[in-house]
Order: sequence, then C-alpha cells, then structure tokens
Amino acid sequence: MIFAATNMDNNNILLSCQNVTKSFGSSRAVCDFDIRIPSGKIVGLLGPNGSGKTTLIKMIAGLLLPTRGRILVDGAPIGEETKAVVSYLPDNGFFENWMTVNDCVALFEEFYTDFDKARAYEMLSLLGLKPNAPYKSLSKGNKEKVQLIMCMARRAKLYLLDEPIAGVDPAARDYILNTILTNFSRESTIIISTHLLADVEEVLDEFIFLREGRAVAYNSVSLSQEQTGKTLNELFKEVFRCY
Repeated sequence: MIFAATNMDNNNILLSCQNVTKSFGSSRAVCDFDIRIPSGKIVGLLGPNGSGKTTLIKMIAGLLLPTRGRILVDGAPIGEETKAVVSYLPDNGFFENWMTVNDCVALFEEFYTDFDKARAYEMLSLLGLKPNAPYKSLSKGNKEKVQLIMCMARRAKLYLLDEPIAGVDPAARDYILNTILTNFSRESTIIISTHLLADVEEVLDEFIFLREGRAVAYNSVSLSQEQTGKTLNELFKEVFRCY
C-alpha cells in the first residue's frame, strides 16, 4: 500500500527526485524513485538491507550519478552549488587515525565555509568528547559521535545521515538524537537512513519506505498513525514482513 505525503507546498520543496534510477550493470539499486521533500522536515529513509538507501543518499550527495532521472537540491541540479549546501554523513569512517578531535574540527573549518566551529565544540562538550583526544583512541561509538558532530555543525540546508546511531550504545542514542534536534534549523531538512526504527520514530516528521530501490510509501508519521492505527515500527514490520 502506497501512502502520499500531504499538504505539500511546491514553493517549499528542498529536495526533488524525479524518476531517479541507478543501475550497476544489470542490477538496479534504485528504480524510478520520484519524491518531493520540503524544507523544515526530519525524514526517515527506511527499508531492509539492500533496499537502495545508501545508493540513493550518495546520489543526492553527488558521489554517484543517476543512470536515469534528475535530482534537484534547492532548485539546482547536483553539482558544486548543491554540494555547498548538503552535509553528508556516510555510514563508514572518514577521519584518519593520526588526527586528534581538534584536527577534525580544523579540517571541516578549512573545507566548509558554513562550518560553525563554536557550535562543534559545544556539541563535543555536551557529549563528553575531549578536543585533544587522538581519534584512533576513541571507541567506535565515539568516533561516530565526532563524525556526526562535524556534519551537524555545518549550517547546511540538507543533512544526509546514513546510519548515524548504528554504532553507539542504546543509552547514548537518545542523547545523540537530542543533539541532532537541538542543532537543527527549521529552514533545513534532515534525511536519516537507519534500521533502528524504534529509536528514531519519535523524532521523525515524515518517512519513506524503500523496497528494492522503489519508494513504496511516503507520508507524515502522524497522518500514517491516524490512517492505520499503527506505530511506524509496526507498519514497517507489516510492509516488509516477507523481506
């Protein structure tokens, strides 16, 4: 069953994916993905492993080119202009082990004009991360926290977070999600790809269910609950029961 997001203001569209397809040889990772997402939303990109979530995020970030279709961010096609307003957190590490946390801050300050250094140090302090700590000495969870903080310290229009809480312990997840929420401008949009649905459901405004590279559902979380009488986690289990 396909749900459609409602109350969409076409003048407020931040991300437009127009029949986007990505093939790797004879295999299609994303197929005819067609969605418009407004600014001021936190959107869950949800689906089982292999559903095309990371491929889609990489295309929006400009790291992969669509085989077919068009992607616009803030009205512009993917390129230098959009990369300047998109903050991307990949699902793997991107800092070198010789670096300190201070070096991570300095690197982002050098590369991104919208990077807010004071904001980064404030978030590091809130999560108990020492700026002079060697990056290689951090636990996997703390490395992910540093990467997330660097991403969220940018004053971007679109944040793409690929599995931002997968490697942290359950006790830290609420704290990290709160950090995301308190550093989120309602002029921006966040897309969170995750399989930890129960942890993020309460912070999401909207959701997309992705199956075999296709969007099979797109709706607001509250409207979906009214329509189905089910939590998002329950609906996910129902839709993807056979997968």
